[in-house]
Amino acid sequence: MKNIFLLLVLATIISCNKKSPNNKTEVEAKKEFVWEAANVYFLLTDRFNNGDSTNDLNFDRTRETGVLRGFEGGDIKGITQKVKEGYFTDLGINAIWMTPIVEQIHGGTDEGTGVTYGFHGYWTKDWTSVDPNFGTKADIKELVDEAHKKGIRILLDAVINHTGPVTEKDPVWPESWVRTEPQCQYSNYENTITCTLVKNLPDIKTESNENVELPPQLVAKWKAEGRYEQEVKELDEFFKRTGHPRAPRFYIMKWLTDYITEFGIDGYRVDTVKHTEETVWQEFRTECDYAFEQYKKNNPEKVLDENDFYLVGEVYNYAISHGKAFDMGDKKINYFDKAFDALINFEIKWNAKQMAEEAVFNKYDSILHSNLKGYSVLNYMTSHDDGQPFDKEREIPFKTATMLMLTPGASQVYYGDETARDLTIEGAVGDATLRSFMNWDATQNSSTQKILSHWQKLGQFRANHMAVGAGKHQLISKENGIVFSRVRKDDKIIAGINLPKGEKSLEVSSIFKNGEQLKDCYSNQVVEVKDGKVSINSDFDIVLLEKL
Repeated sequence: MKNIFLLLVLATIISCNKKSPNNKTEVEAKKEFVWEAANVYFLLTDRFNNGDSTNDLNFDRTRETGVLRGFEGGDIKGITQKVKEGYFTDLGINAIWMTPIVEQIHGGTDEGTGVTYGFHGYWTKDWTSVDPNFGTKADIKELVDEAHKKGIRILLDAVINHTGPVTEKDPVWPESWVRTEPQCQYSNYENTITCTLVKNLPDIKTESNENVELPPQLVAKWKAEGRYEQEVKELDEFFKRTGHPRAPRFYIMKWLTDYITEFGIDGYRVDTVKHTEETVWQEFRTECDYAFEQYKKNNPEKVLDENDFYLVGEVYNYAISHGKAFDMGDKKINYFDKAFDALINFEIKWNAKQMAEEAVFNKYDSILHSNLKGYSVLNYMTSHDDGQPFDKEREIPFKTATMLMLTPGASQVYYGDETARDLTIEGAVGDATLRSFMNWDATQNSSTQKILSHWQKLGQFRANHMAVGAGKHQLISKENGIVFSRVRKDDKIIAGINLPKGEKSLEVSSIFKNGEQLKDCYSNQVVEVKDGKVSINSDFDIVLLEKL
């Protein structure tokens, strides 16, 4: 009997802490996953890991740039390398969102911050090509395949709102495709959509239903690359199938959905959503769903699960408090119905600063199970273009993780959150300071290892229990810290935070029965429920309980 118990303990330690990339438990594809509880890792493709130094320089991008405004070598192979090593598995990540990988403008711009190249991926030159600085289509295929083996989904980043800036190497697209003025004022619906986001960022005429010819620069480029006829043939087939006019937005939708049918990506994070008519995203949803169904039909052996294609939108300054109605000044827009599964939540960083933890949990639980029922939000503490992150000085990385991982909704870990990557880079202007190269060397420091371990434990617990992000929240106690439960169908957990270190007793009778064996996935202890309680002696102020 004693040996059986020891085996049981060992099994749960493996369950909570999947550290070995070669262990059979690495393949999590069959474990339940719902997007409402996803643990998403967001990275800048160019700034995460350099897996292939031979592709670091392309298109003569050799001008001296402003601080952190040029390509630095990160690529798709670098991401795949970390997938294979088990880095994301150890973090409890079940989806990776990477910045756009399509071919960027070849030239650089200089708007007073020094020369800037399109390292971030949001300055498209050709939606049908992968920028060689990021890698190749073969690299994308390998990344998706390797990630899926470990139960990790891949989200690419979709830009339909604008092209890249105009440079000496990158001519403006035809007037039938783009507008170059006026600049957006953001005070009402029209001057947020029918305008350019910033100077020299041509705006796609997404409102147009007029047939337009291909831009001459694309025609010349494709002919030089020997694929013009094939691209035109595919476009003809797309427009014949859909019946859409050959309007600018539908060309781009065709090009973006090709990444679904060709590689089996699992979703798109959509850029600059509020700067495009909401009906555009309903049209995009339809085309994405069709492409995803075609991929699954043609590749039944590669289907990861029964989830639909995932769309999460960036409506800048959307807050969970808005529910489904985002206020544009003169009208309110619902971006969820018939379009997005979730929107990025710009509010949680303020909630976590201004409210007690239990108040945050209760608020999010209430909204997600009422106004937003059937949908979700993607919470974040740090991002690539938010100059006011939750902890810019990296003074409270443990709280950052605890609040992000345990707040209801989906979570977005920004690369380097888990290693307290510096966000205050000397000489960097604007959002460039948020985009330094991943601080891999820091993972050798004992202080960073403690932070990383905290993120890993919370992340794995969240990934193993959909109830954490998508379950019903219930407060159990708020004496000496807070203890709460989350329940989703048969998945039930209890967690405690801000507890006393050392001996602590937790009331668990609302979820677990006397005599049941529970595992604290934070301290790696097995305890038994007695008189409706469990006693745990650990050096930590956090407890994460699951049933054995």
